Amino acid sequence: MVKNVRKGVFSQGQKAEPATTEDVAVAQDLLDTLRANENYCMGMSANMIGVNKRIIAINAGIVDMPMLNPRILNKTTPYEVRKIQRSAEDRTITRYDVIEVEYEDMDFNKKKQTFTGWLAHLIQNEIDRCEGEPVG
Repeated sequence: MVKNVRKGVFSQGQKAEPATTEDVAVAQDLLDTLRANENYCMGMSANMIGVNKRIIAINAGIVDMPMLNPRILNKTTPYEVRKIQRSAEDRTITRYDVIEVEYEDMDFNKKKQTFTGWLAHLIQNEIDRCEGEPVG
């Protein structure tokens, strides 16, 4: 079901709770909401639809991919990104061009995958949201 997207701050400072098998409907709602907003959004975290669970969804080109309980295992090739803050001064953060991510799919099968470039950047942004970090 498509949910309203919360604008602005999404549970900053509040770390998301781990997703469980009872949260599969939340993951589906997140996918539905991502698809409904595909004209301006390529990634979302569950807190963007008002649910404080560790679930993200990204548009990976021809497929939308849900990730439950994602975590970055390895990261290489750092670069700096200027983050534009809504309520504080801009700051610079480090992102990585190559990341290895472990996550669970909608059936809670463990997956491990390497992402590069834009998808790596996008996933890092959404994981930051799950960590309660501000994302510009």
